[in-house]
Amino acid sequence: MAYRVIQWAAGGVGRAAMEGVIAHPDLELVGCWVHAESKDGVDVGTLLGRDQIGVAATADIDALLAVDADCVLYSPLFADPAVVDRILRSRKSVVTPLGWFYPAREERARLDEICRAAGVSLHGTGIHPGGITERFPLVLSALVGSVTHVRAEEFSDIRTYGAADVIRDWMLFGKTPEEASKSIMLTALGAGFGQSVWMVADELGFAIDPELRTTHDMAVAIEPIDSPIGPIQPGTVAAQRFRWEGIVNGEPVVTAAVNWLMGEEHLDPPWRFGPAGERFEVEVTGDPGVLVTFKNLHPHSVAEGLRRNPGIVATAMHCVNAIPYVCAAAPGLVTYLDLPPVAGRAAAALRLR
Repeated sequence: MAYRVIQWAAGGVGRAAMEGVIAHPDLELVGCWVHAESKDGVDVGTLLGRDQIGVAATADIDALLAVDADCVLYSPLFADPAVVDRILRSRKSVVTPLGWFYPAREERARLDEICRAAGVSLHGTGIHPGGITERFPLVLSALVGSVTHVRAEEFSDIRTYGAADVIRDWMLFGKTPEEASKSIMLTALGAGFGQSVWMVADELGFAIDPELRTTHDMAVAIEPIDSPIGPIQPGTVAAQRFRWEGIVNGEPVVTAAVNWLMGEEHLDPPWRFGPAGERFEVEVTGDPGVLVTFKNLHPHSVAEGLRRNPGIVATAMHCVNAIPYVCAAAPGLVTYLDLPPVAGRAAAALRLR
């Protein structure tokens, strides 16, 4: 019997997730929460640009929590922990790319209590943070002895990210360096990336310092740069690098980093992606070392990325494919360390009958 799934929010990740749930042989989409009034009551198929499927989106949280479902894929723009608590208490498991990857001990104990009382599970996953910063470094580390450093890093053209308000108002691209230095992104992103660093450090046995080292570097435009938020003017921020590091004896041993550029032209200092282009990298240094580069998770053009960004789809699919495993798990907060390997499913035309 298929697991019954509610999709929470219908943005880029949410739409890709609903497409994934509909195509997944072990899942059934039974509900969708939306924020916009224009989407309230609209059939999910219409929201996805396909034939109607008989499931209407709703902005009524109480009505949606009353729906018989096994799991909620929770992916609004920003997480509301109080809403996640309500979903769990309604006896629905939660899979989300917005955090809860590896919470601190006190928070995990609180969530374990909620989940066990309701008989459900909570799992944080995604791509970055998520698979790139946790699952793949740990898998690759099995090939390496005497590990000295683990690095997970993103190199992306942020112009392909279809959320202009986030790029402008939260990431603070197009602002002066002084304004951008006050961005909440180091802290907001650090809530997820920091948990990734701690998971890897704990599992590999690194005795890292209690506080992670964080850095925020910027490059400014030297000529106007076209972008989805309008021209980035000279002297304003056109590239940013955020880094979170677990430190032992003053040296980084676990690093998670993002490099977001408004293209590669007209930057000071002159940052570039290098010959490998846009990518994700996972590197484990030791005996021997290993370096894996992930390609095809970035669109070939800005226009393509704004239509359907492969990185957004991959984020959604890592959540979708985890749902059967999370629903089958023992109640409580479950991380990658608690689940068996998560796998996708064959395309419909290629499956066993």
